[in-house]
Amino acid sequence: MVCVDDIRDREHRRTTFDRVAERYDSVRPTYPEALLDDLVEVARIPAGGRVLEIGPGTGKATVALAERGFEIVGVELGAELASVARRNLAAFPAAEIVGADFEQWEPERAEFDAVVAFTSFHWIAPEVRYEKSARLLRDGGALAIVVPVHVLVPGVDEDVWNSVEEVYQAIDPDPEGRPPAPDEVQDLREEIEATGLFDEVIVRRHFWSVDYTADEYAALLMTYSPNLVLPVDRQAELSSRIHALVSEHAGLTKTYAGTLNVALYRPR
Repeated sequence: MVCVDDIRDREHRRTTFDRVAERYDSVRPTYPEALLDDLVEVARIPAGGRVLEIGPGTGKATVALAERGFEIVGVELGAELASVARRNLAAFPAAEIVGADFEQWEPERAEFDAVVAFTSFHWIAPEVRYEKSARLLRDGGALAIVVPVHVLVPGVDEDVWNSVEEVYQAIDPDPEGRPPAPDEVQDLREEIEATGLFDEVIVRRHFWSVDYTADEYAALLMTYSPNLVLPVDRQAELSSRIHALVSEHAGLTKTYAGTLNVALYRPR
């Protein structure tokens, strides 16, 4: 049974990014070229193919896909995020950003070669996300979901990340606790296979690291929904304490694990 509170929490949190659209565009990391190349290859997107992107945000991945010559329709819930994405994609006339709720939106023409989602698929209602994605694909198309998570790598700024975690737990205790180790990262294979909508699921994983100054990391913190829904005074305390901590260490390195889940579609 779906909890009403969970639905309301998801509905609220997925709107929070829109009020920090410029900051999001400035400090959120881009995706490695190798990951994007892998996605195109595994999803078998043809040259000039039609791609639907769910929740493109400010176009962090959209620009890279547009540079590869694809025709792209991005469906973005946030008006400010969509505006920034259109600005970033101004040089690509084959890329269109539609301001809409994916659950409600319907294209004039479906049969996309691929439906892709970067850091956004979990915001779509569970009863809709897979069924609608499959319905919008052509026979032989693919659903590609990229889920990036922060991972703790032994020997990489362990002391500072332990201290960061202590600050988080003091201000807003997280039941999930510390980020996972690289070999603990989960994929969506079982979840996708359980839908019965796809023929084959292929999983690949990519790792990359980003170095942050104290200013950059404090700004990054305030683009994550768990922090954006905190009361303003607790947001300020979190940002201030972690800024001071990272300053003491002259910056930090954050390692990301990007799990690429590709599901190949054949109509039943």
